[in-house]
Amino acid sequence: RTHRPDGGISASRYAVAGGFDGTSNVLAGKLTGIMVSGTHAHAFVQSYTGFHMIQDPMLNGVDLLAQVQELRTTKPMWMETNSSELAAFIAYALCFPDNFLALVDTYDTLNSGVFNYIMVARCLIRLGYSPKGIRLDSGDLAYLSKECRRRIDEAATDFDEPELAKSIIVASNDIHEEVLLSLNNQGHCIDAFGIGTHLVTCKAQPALGCVYKLVEINGSPRIKLSQEIGKVVIPGKKKIYRLLNAEGCPLIDLIQRESEPPPKTGERVLCRHPFQENKRCLVTPTAVVELLEVVFDGPNGYCAKIATAEEMREKSSSQLKTFREDIIRPLNPTPYKVAVSQALYSFLHDLWLQNMPIPELT
Repeated sequence: RTHRPDGGISASRYAVAGGFDGTSNVLAGKLTGIMVSGTHAHAFVQSYTGFHMIQDPMLNGVDLLAQVQELRTTKPMWMETNSSELAAFIAYALCFPDNFLALVDTYDTLNSGVFNYIMVARCLIRLGYSPKGIRLDSGDLAYLSKECRRRIDEAATDFDEPELAKSIIVASNDIHEEVLLSLNNQGHCIDAFGIGTHLVTCKAQPALGCVYKLVEINGSPRIKLSQEIGKVVIPGKKKIYRLLNAEGCPLIDLIQRESEPPPKTGERVLCRHPFQENKRCLVTPTAVVELLEVVFDGPNGYCAKIATAEEMREKSSSQLKTFREDIIRPLNPTPYKVAVSQALYSFLHDLWLQNMPIPELT
């Protein structure tokens, strides 16, 4: 569903770089080394019409089909589940006994899917395997997750199978930030989320509102002016530093001219808003981190180390944890401060005045 010819591959890599655990795209996993996880499709369940379609029911010398059918007779409500769905689950379990994650909403989540999962999962546990759990892909995810959790836990207690209680619940179905917030407010029993369309197509912001602007040519700083402050370009080559406090929490990002010496730990530095003269502060950093790294250097080409998706994930996740909660909260976050040095502030405004014509009133 994502864009570009290699959209699924790129989206998987960038999602993991942003903090996701893995991808359901098998080719992306093969090409990039990203962990692959997921389950079967609804079409797989629909393709089965009965138990006769299971060609080889043997697993580790045991007839799994016969085991499940025998267990099914112990509870009247289990005899009413969809037989073709149960056959599909058994076939899938025969192929992936240690990664059995069943999609339970093809026909009826609570009256068929979850019960069919419990039957197959318990038989797998008897044979020494560890089934993974279930996936919900439609309906009221909060309610269904609670009910499925209750049914699985009750079965685990009834059969004295603590391994069955370890089954996880995965949810998907066009999930985005607002759905996640709503689920957290309602309360749910979901252990993992499969997020796709809204993430990889950027439905919330399908276009990136930025453009290339020239800031220096042949050693000469250039400036672009506008009646809109947000479109005024800060001229010249620059370096960016993140100033941290004693707890390692980012206080502010400081932009300086390339020729300026970097800020020093333990020394007070003046940080200014680039356009509002009265907005300024003094910061004494405990640590200073340079942020700007050259990735592509004109005729010299690509010059940065190519990080793996997992390395990018670890870096982004660790950095995110250092920010204050009010800065990264989803509703009305506190704007993170980005400032310029006194030298860059003065240079910007001097160049601004040099390039801004003086109007004459008549």
